[in-house]
Amino acid sequence: MTTFARVQSVEPSDGQCVRVVFTTGEEREIDLSPYIATGPIFALVRTDPAFFRTVFVDGGTVAWPNGADIDPDVLYHGGTPPWAEAKLYTEESRSR
Repeated sequence: MTTFARVQSVEPSDGQCVRVVFTTGEEREIDLSPYIATGPIFALVRTDPAFFRTVFVDGGTVAWPNGADIDPDVLYHGGTPPWAEAKLYTEESRSR
């Protein structure tokens, strides 16, 4: 069964890490550097430590004031969320 967790709280930690509490009650320290490594929306997030520290929760996801955010399913499942993998698998099956 797939768990759909949302972010309940987030606090900046060392470097590009955050402490996240999910709605499941789980608390994790997550290195966001792989998630913010590319893309113009994350430029300020990855290059300005003061801006990185403005991270907050918006609608159950980790977000910044410039509109950048990271899907909570990606954070919870550590990469591609199961629902996205299932969709990719279905699309690959159809193309055969």
